[in-house]
Amino acid sequence: MRYVSTRGQAPVLSFEEAMLTGLARDGGLYLPEAIPHMAPAEIAALAGLSYEEAAFRVMRPYIGDAFTDAEFEAIIARAYAGFTHAARAPLVQLGPNHHLLELFHGPTLAFKDFAMQLIGQLFEAALKRNGKRVCIVGATSGDTGSAAIEAFRGLEAVDVFILYPQGRVSEVQRRQMSTPAEDNVHALAVEGHFDDCQARVKDMFNDFEFRDAVGLAGVNSINWARVLAQVVYYFTSAVSLGAPHREVSFTVPTGNFGDIFAGYIAKRMGLPIARLVVATNQNDILHRCLSNAEYRPDGVIPSISPSMDIQVSSNFERALFEAYGRDGSAVAQLMEELKAGGFTVSQGALQTLQENFDSGRCDENQTRAAIRRTWDTTGELLCPHSAIGVHVAEEHMVPVVPMITLATAHPAKFPAAVEEASGQHPPLPSHMADLYERSERITEVENDLGAIETLIKERTAH
Repeated sequence: MRYVSTRGQAPVLSFEEAMLTGLARDGGLYLPEAIPHMAPAEIAALAGLSYEEAAFRVMRPYIGDAFTDAEFEAIIARAYAGFTHAARAPLVQLGPNHHLLELFHGPTLAFKDFAMQLIGQLFEAALKRNGKRVCIVGATSGDTGSAAIEAFRGLEAVDVFILYPQGRVSEVQRRQMSTPAEDNVHALAVEGHFDDCQARVKDMFNDFEFRDAVGLAGVNSINWARVLAQVVYYFTSAVSLGAPHREVSFTVPTGNFGDIFAGYIAKRMGLPIARLVVATNQNDILHRCLSNAEYRPDGVIPSISPSMDIQVSSNFERALFEAYGRDGSAVAQLMEELKAGGFTVSQGALQTLQENFDSGRCDENQTRAAIRRTWDTTGELLCPHSAIGVHVAEEHMVPVVPMITLATAHPAKFPAAVEEASGQHPPLPSHMADLYERSERITEVENDLGAIETLIKERTAH
C-alpha cells in the first residue's frame, strides 16, 4: 500500500512513512494510492465481532508490511483498553429510524480518542523499532489537543506541543491539556483563533530546516492514520443496523472535515452509505461551499460549539482531490487561491461533492433547542456539537433509511452550555472527577512562527 500527496509533488510513501511524516513536503495531505474494497460478505462478517476485531479487519489492508498481523492486533488492543464502554462505540436510539453513535467513551471523552489512542501506539511501536525520536506539533480547537496529550504523555521517544487558541476552548478541554505532569507534553496558548494555530503548524512543516532539525511529526487530522482509525466506527455502527443488506446514512458535526471524510472512505470501501450529511455551526463555510461552490473564509465567530469554530478545513483538501479526479496540480492551485482569499469549486467537482455529501447549518439558538428537546424526549444529554448533528440530521431524515448521528464529545466537556440549555449539569466521569483541582501548566506564546519555533527548539534540546 503506497500513499500519494493531494498536491502531486511529494514522494510516494509507505504507510509508516506517511504516518510519521504527517503533512507532505509539498504542503499536501497523504491518501492511499487506491482505496481497498470490502465485499458484502466481508462486511456482513463484521457482525458480532468485538470492536477491536472489526478494527483489525477494516484497517489491515492499509497497513501494508509496516506491522505483522500479531503486532497490529496488539497495537489495537492497547489502543482501546482504556475505553469505559465494552462496545467502545455504542448506538443509542433517539427516535424512529434515528440513532446516536456515542464516540465519547475514551479517556478524554471525545471521538478523537479513537484515532489518537491508536496513533499513539502506532508511533511508539514504529519509533522503538527504528530508534528515532520525533517532535509532534498539533493545533487544536479543543479535543484533538487533549486526546494527543493523553495518547503520548510519558512516551520516551516523543515530545508533544499542542497549540490552542487562548480563551476559545472550554475549561474542561483546557484543563485536559494543561494538567498532565509529564515533561514531554506542552500546552501552548496562542493569541488568536484555531485557524491561526493550524496555520502556524503548517508553516512549521513547510520550514524544512526546522522540520528536519527537530524531527517534526503531525497528529492533526492531516495525518492519514487519524482518518483511517475513524473509518472503523462507520462500519461497526452500520453493520449493527443491518448493513450491508440495507443502506444507512450518517450526519457528522464537523469543522475540519476529517471525521466525515472517514465516512467517505468507508463508502468507497463498499459500505452501503446512502447519504453523508455535513453538519456545521454558525461558522458554516463547508455548508456554503457545498451549496454554492464558493469557499471563502469570512472570519471565525466564537460559539458554544468551539471545536467547530473553523474556517479553513484541512481535510476538505482530500475531498477536493477526489472531486477533481485526483489532479494534484488542480488542488495545489486551489490552495494557492485560498491564501489569496478563497476559491470557487468547478461545476464538475461540485457535482461530485454533492453526489457524496449533503450539508446543513445550526445556529446557537437551534443548538440549545436541540439539547433541550433531546433531553426532554429521550433523557440523552448532548454536547453542543452533537446537538448540531442531531438538528441537521432531523432535517435530512428519510423513510426507511436509518440515520446515525455521531455524538462527538461527552456533555461534561461543555458543562456551562449544556446546563444553560437543559437545566442539567453534566458531571465528569469518576476517572476525571478531580480535574478542576489539578494544577495547570500553560505556556502563553504569541502568534508568531519564529517565537513558537524557538520555544520548541529550546524544549526539545536533549
